[in-house]
Amino acid sequence: MYDKFQNFLQKELQNIEEAGLYKKERIIESPQTAEIKVSTGETVLNFCANNYLGLSNNPELIEAAKEALDNRGFGMSSVRFICGTQDLHKTLERKIADYFGTEDTILYAACFDANGGVFEPLLSEEDAIISDSLNHASIIDGVRLCKAERYRYQNADMNDLEEQLKIAQKNRFRLIVTDGVFSMDGNVAPMDKIIALASKYDAMVMVDECHSAGVVGKTGRGVTELFNVRGKVEIITGTLGKAFGGAIGGFTTGKKEIIGMLRQRSRPYLFSNSIPPSIANAGIKMFEMMDKTTVLQDKLHRNTDYFMTKMKEIGFDIKPSKSAICAVMLYDAKLSQDFAAELLKEGIYVIGFYFPVVPKDQARIRVQLSAAHEIEHLDKCINAFTKVGKKLNVLK
Repeated sequence: MYDKFQNFLQKELQNIEEAGLYKKERIIESPQTAEIKVSTGETVLNFCANNYLGLSNNPELIEAAKEALDNRGFGMSSVRFICGTQDLHKTLERKIADYFGTEDTILYAACFDANGGVFEPLLSEEDAIISDSLNHASIIDGVRLCKAERYRYQNADMNDLEEQLKIAQKNRFRLIVTDGVFSMDGNVAPMDKIIALASKYDAMVMVDECHSAGVVGKTGRGVTELFNVRGKVEIITGTLGKAFGGAIGGFTTGKKEIIGMLRQRSRPYLFSNSIPPSIANAGIKMFEMMDKTTVLQDKLHRNTDYFMTKMKEIGFDIKPSKSAICAVMLYDAKLSQDFAAELLKEGIYVIGFYFPVVPKDQARIRVQLSAAHEIEHLDKCINAFTKVGKKLNVLK
């Protein structure tokens, strides 16, 4: 049988490559910083990591991880409810709840697991999930695992959301689900308006803060801080794998009864190993750092404003954004790959995004700003974009 299946896969892979949609991995041979060494030997500037606060190689987090390795061991070899809970896990959960102004927190191996495990334990076929059309794949997959009736509204379209809420009045419980920052476009969900509609139509709200926590809001506490609605969202999911150190680990934080039910019935929590002690201890240190100062968030916001302004002045087609994600629209899949390849020759590491990661004919370069970047890094990136843009006839 595999001979036939192998032939099928080979043809499918060939079709993907011929369509210009084949994804290749570049190899990094250094820590994740603003400047990275790639396997070809060059040192390039990294503008496509989720390392928003520049913490992926932070000495304090590294030291906290080493301390836990010495004092708590390498791994837990268990799920939480058997023998996989250390004091570090409970402390980190409290730190996350305090940071977001919620009642309790549950840890997962990744936010993909948090989103995959949140809906099915809480909602049944009597209930409704009303989901933004551009929500992350992990939310989509989590919704698929749940028997609740599904509704979808156009991205950040409050009129469409209201229409879906009207239809969903026949359901027992209603949950509106949205990304805080939409990772491909960089736009921010209008949480104040979403919560107003939830109140009007008797619904709960869940927000995925993966690309917004540590990034938006004056102190980096995400979209609930940005729109002054802290404590008004029932469920928040997020990750330690982006702004918060960039390693691994996800979480759901929110109302204590919701977290309590997830501890009893959420399958990715019940059947996956606990995060390692080193990750938990580094996470604790990270939240302690966040509580002391906003210097990294402030620098990130300055970098983002500077880069966005310059790129628009030059003439690039930039998606509107309040986040640290700058979507440089090129529309053509092959062009996005060629553009990224040319930028790498100029010492700028970015990736072209195209279908199926984004809709067809919506290919772009996603530039991600970081507090690790200095002004000279930003200027070099802007100059490289200008040079390549003219070379490939994107700029006139």
